[in-house]
Amino acid sequence: MANLPTILTPRLRLRAWREGDLPRLAELAGAPEVYRFTLRIPRPYTIEHARQFMHVQREAWAKGEGLILAIARRDGDEVMGTVGLEINRAMDRAELGFWVGVEHWNRGYATEAAGAMLGYGFGNLGLNRIFAGHFAGNEASARVQQKLGMKREGVLRQAFKKDGTYHDDVIYAILRGEFEPGVEWTIQSE
Repeated sequence: MANLPTILTPRLRLRAWREGDLPRLAELAGAPEVYRFTLRIPRPYTIEHARQFMHVQREAWAKGEGLILAIARRDGDEVMGTVGLEINRAMDRAELGFWVGVEHWNRGYATEAAGAMLGYGFGNLGLNRIFAGHFAGNEASARVQQKLGMKREGVLRQAFKKDGTYHDDVIYAILRGEFEPGVEWTIQSE
């Protein structure tokens, strides 16, 4: 498969993770507030975890199973978080995942990045359905999904076990025919 795409929005550059990003990734992902509402981020989060994540990103894209990109500022390229699609080609669907570092909360970055990812998923990857879940109680994630036009489909009760506690998974989804782009985005030519 080709190199990972770089997607530009008015404020953001969604791009491949780089070796130089790893200390910042470890710092952002290591925050207790990020850990609290994510399932796959270990604690403590080390540079080695960040390196493994970067390799997973590349392998997933090479296999056609995922697109995971860094969320960076368009001006200055400061890394703020990550956004991705875990792709199921047989079903033409994907699971959307995203998080931004605590210092970047409440500024619309997650909505902007996830909106561009939905557009890329439907327009460039030919997906029919994109869904996302969030831990019950993570209202910020719910608001992002609602702003994207995703519809709440239900709750998977006690679907996750984290740190010895069971958590409900609240599921949202959107179909290609329902999607209305809310953010302008383009693919950066190389």
